[in-house]
Amino acid sequence: MKRYLVLEDGTVFSGTAFGANIETSGEVVFNTGMSGYQETITDSSYCDQIITFTYPLIGNYGISADAVESVAPSCTGVVVHELARRASNWRNEMSLDDYLREQNVPGISGVDTRKLTRIIREHGVLRGALLNELPAQTPEKRAQYTPRHDQIARVSTQNFYPSPSSGLRVVLIDFGLKYSILRELAKRNCNVTVVPHDTPASKIEELHPDGILLSNGPGNPEDEAGALPVIRELQSKYPLMGICMGHQLFALANGARAGKMRFGHRGFNHPVREIATGKTFFTSQNHGYAIEADSLVGTELIATYTEINDDTIEGLRHRSLPAFSVQFHPDATPGPHDAAFLFDEFITLMNDRKH
Repeated sequence: MKRYLVLEDGTVFSGTAFGANIETSGEVVFNTGMSGYQETITDSSYCDQIITFTYPLIGNYGISADAVESVAPSCTGVVVHELARRASNWRNEMSLDDYLREQNVPGISGVDTRKLTRIIREHGVLRGALLNELPAQTPEKRAQYTPRHDQIARVSTQNFYPSPSSGLRVVLIDFGLKYSILRELAKRNCNVTVVPHDTPASKIEELHPDGILLSNGPGNPEDEAGALPVIRELQSKYPLMGICMGHQLFALANGARAGKMRFGHRGFNHPVREIATGKTFFTSQNHGYAIEADSLVGTELIATYTEINDDTIEGLRHRSLPAFSVQFHPDATPGPHDAAFLFDEFITLMNDRKH
């Protein structure tokens, strides 16, 4: 069956439908990872986005239950150049096509993803629509929609839940977390309680945490302004670590600003440099906003990492409090594990406070 990807600038790509038999719209972005399509599709940071995979063959190792990063995808579509006809992997449980049908997410294959990526790089992220029938006139109107500002509320947990162990007590504020963060904390025997994005500081303090972790999540950090006073109160009492959206909210809570990027960082091969040592790490990233460097002037924040390709801020540390954040994903999954040591730094901060 034919399917069309229509961009708001009038560009139309025709291809073959797979996944759910529905029409949809969203912000069209691209991911440069060579693997990890299942983790990407189930990453809540892609809420309301149509994901374009630049790697030419997607679906070749199928879908497995142990590779999901959330309960269900919140992206609105998937664009690939070639959909694998057959999945070959000992963990494979179903095809990508069947999985997207099950999760009600439409896909399109046969697209010139190289051309599409170049358009996005030149013009910035664009709104788009996946259509089963192409209107005779002005199809780009179907790509027009009013962006929502409630992505975090839609992907965050609505209830407290534990990821228990016998070690340090960590409260993880869920702005759209990836399960891989929980797995990294579990490796370090952390006794984790996950709480909703809008949990008051008083309720978190009742859990007697040893530390606070602010998770990743979708959308514009300015839409989550209610979290800023909570973060300010918690950072003054407990060691704190922020990841991706958590990094941006930590920055805004301390007086910095975030700005929308032209086409963002989405992939598993982004090099970052540690400012203090000059060491370089390859990282997994997924964000469309970044902290503006000049906004750090006059704050208590110090930049710790920068992205080598475009010099954007990739890490922050508070001058006087045991609190830090990174824009990239030290949990990787998928991607390089160069930065997993940051979880150990968080553990050290918590242990130092206890002693």
